[in-house]
Amino acid sequence: MVSTALKKNNFQNDIGTVETKYYTFAHPPNELVLECGERLGPITLAYETYGRLDARRSNAILILHALSGDAHAAGVHGADGATGWWEEMIGPGKGFDTNKYFVICSNIIGGCKGSTGPAAINPTTGRPYALGFPFITIADMVNTQRRLIDHLGIDRLLCVAGGSMGGMQVLQWAASYPERVRAAIPIATALKHSPQQIAFNEVVRQSIMADPAWRKGDYYDHGQPEKGLAVARMIGHITFMSDRSMEEKFSRRLKNGVFSFNFDADFEVEGYLRYRGANFVKRFDANSYLYITKAMDYLDLSAGRLIRQDKLIATRFLVISFSSDWLYPSYQSQEIVRELKGRQVDVAYCELKSTYGHDAFLVETAEQTELIRNFLRVTQQGYHSWPGRGTTVGGFA
Repeated sequence: MVSTALKKNNFQNDIGTVETKYYTFAHPPNELVLECGERLGPITLAYETYGRLDARRSNAILILHALSGDAHAAGVHGADGATGWWEEMIGPGKGFDTNKYFVICSNIIGGCKGSTGPAAINPTTGRPYALGFPFITIADMVNTQRRLIDHLGIDRLLCVAGGSMGGMQVLQWAASYPERVRAAIPIATALKHSPQQIAFNEVVRQSIMADPAWRKGDYYDHGQPEKGLAVARMIGHITFMSDRSMEEKFSRRLKNGVFSFNFDADFEVEGYLRYRGANFVKRFDANSYLYITKAMDYLDLSAGRLIRQDKLIATRFLVISFSSDWLYPSYQSQEIVRELKGRQVDVAYCELKSTYGHDAFLVETAEQTELIRNFLRVTQQGYHSWPGRGTTVGGFA
């Protein structure tokens, strides 16, 4: 159990006002070669930092965001007062304690929150890339993040951590640059998408592309394909919640107490989905949604691809899943654990009980704080003192 004092501390000790920074690299003729074979440059990454880098540059933690996330993970933006998407986990005294750690979060390549993506200007044409933007992978995202870490003068990260697609990036960091990652925390994620997960993403993409306003991706002079993107996000929110959480939040309650006998939103859950969809189109680019979901579908670190047979790595892992998450169910986290244990990697696993579904990694912060705080503390002390070395928690063997 987490004490009331700890919970109070988590909410009171905030970072304060933060500013998004930008790093541009891969200028021609030194463009980045992507996995698809195309070259891209220059590339800009938006990022934020919290806390201070110590003299040995040994306390850096990279936070990796999910599909619709961005670099603004914590603190408050002075311009609009927006709080970070993981505010309850990052800050003084929190799970990622900025009194101890230097925390970094960047917007991924292909995104639309300051980093180079389909909405960015193609220097060759002077117009948005649109579908001229090359296809990207999770590995490409990690390669650009590595460039940012180099720019910040950090040789080795104390930890990489993230949930959902952020967890995929965590795994890719361990696969691509194990020598530069001391610890990894993949949360509510998978080594690869199942057919069902790919199917959900395909329905999402088709809903966007079926909107006439999409204009084959060339809509920047005309406005977003709002209807298609809103439906895509509505589908997403259904998968983020569990059956129980939807029952508890909405049940079959009517918005106005009686049926309208038309196609307005009669039920509260209908109104909620429409509200979420309408708000999402104001802050996210439809083409970015297409590219990022495709990158997620392409990832496959199963069958020995996570840790190559010819490699022994010192990276230690904390894998977290949630009992009610049916989008990234616990068996997929257990597959990660099996893969790691098969390569003699130091790994601990915990399935947290929750009714919130996939959203739990953003909501169930108290339990995650305890786990992550202890894991990071022992990581800093050294691998060999870790009491859970090679063990699992939460009933998985």
